[in-house]
Amino acid sequence: MLPFLDVIIEGLTFCIVVAIAFAAMGEIERVIAQKRRLGEQVFAPNLRASNLVKQQAVENPFFKWVQRSTSISDARENSILRRELALAGFDSPAAPVWFIIARFSIAIGLPALFLLVEAILPKPFGKAGLIFCSAMLCAVGLLLPRIFLDRRVAAKRSQMEFEFPDALDLMVVCVEAGLSLDATFVRVGQEVRESHPRIAQEFIRVSEELGAGRTRAEALRAMADRNSVPGITSFVTLVIQTEILGASIAVTLRTYSTEMRQTRLLKAEEKALRIPVLMTIPLVACMLPVIVTAIVLPAIIDVMRTLFPLMSGH
Repeated sequence: MLPFLDVIIEGLTFCIVVAIAFAAMGEIERVIAQKRRLGEQVFAPNLRASNLVKQQAVENPFFKWVQRSTSISDARENSILRRELALAGFDSPAAPVWFIIARFSIAIGLPALFLLVEAILPKPFGKAGLIFCSAMLCAVGLLLPRIFLDRRVAAKRSQMEFEFPDALDLMVVCVEAGLSLDATFVRVGQEVRESHPRIAQEFIRVSEELGAGRTRAEALRAMADRNSVPGITSFVTLVIQTEILGASIAVTLRTYSTEMRQTRLLKAEEKALRIPVLMTIPLVACMLPVIVTAIVLPAIIDVMRTLFPLMSGH
């Protein structure tokens, strides 16, 4: 009787655990769905609503000293660097100062680490080599943050250029369904939040600026200036001209959406046509020498076996 009792207890325990797990999953799904309906951000917590009236100056005394003592003391240089950092995803007011600190820290840290390792290990470098390697590491430390920033900015721009046609198609659907352009920005920003977070963030910011009192042309131009993406810049220009001329915004968006789809298809075909050219490089560098060697080597061996004895007089 006892073995059957153990089996029954284990089965009841398993059923209770499964029931608790399903109940917890159902409750979590209910809370997520409720927050999603209320417009809260669940799956992309880093995509918060942007604060339009946020402080742009740094308060830390050390940060102020760094800002005064480096190239970002110039207002133009500071503005350019802040814009690049914002496009790369670093929109904090102290982002330019952190970038300068990271740049000089790496430029000083790499040579210091090299000198420390060289002092501990046997010294394979002479004095000239030591100075040259330290200078090269310092230059690399100065260039690495800039290379990282440029690559991140280029990746963000490419991502937005690739994702914008999808958002534009949804805008066409919303406008043709009867929504105004301002309501379309809000709706599209909510719908593409999970799939295209960068586009959603820009649309949400445009809707917030419109709600704060900026004109539509100013908000759209600000979006184009923040991103510097050709597709978004053309879209902003097209929308502003459409409003000035009084044309149908639905027809305009439909035409531009078709053109952007064709442009993206042409870019994909261009990348596909580059593949044979790119494959030529490893073919010539790796396979062709082996093939030539396999073809010519027997003839070279025959020549060596025949001519070398004759040339030596045997």
